[in-house]
Amino acid sequence: MGRWRDGTGELRVLDGAGTAVPLEIAASYRARTRGLLGRDGIEGALLLTPASSVHTFRMRFAIDVAHLDHHLRVIAVRTMEPGRLGAIRPRARHVLEAAAGAMAEWGLRPGCRLVIATGQDLRT
Repeated sequence: MGRWRDGTGELRVLDGAGTAVPLEIAASYRARTRGLLGRDGIEGALLLTPASSVHTFRMRFAIDVAHLDHHLRVIAVRTMEPGRLGAIRPRARHVLEAAAGAMAEWGLRPGCRLVIATGQDLRT
């Protein structure tokens, strides 16, 4: 498998609600560091890759966080309020972030597998 690059795509949750979710991919150090900081919300989701933990310091809103393994299988899901430090998940390869409550609407839960489709090849 290649490495991800910054860009956009579409997320689908297998065994979930089946809706297509707009996705931003943050693969560079700069994009991962910025993440959702400075935003008032997000439409869809943000995939941080590689990543095994996140924080919500200086964030303006609560977020749902899903830790994913290298097969894009969900390891854990939790909601984080601003000003929190998330636990490191050693098996996690990616972290998915979305507005609080969004992941439940998509049917995303531990054990689910995700599929990411891109308009362009985002892997090198």
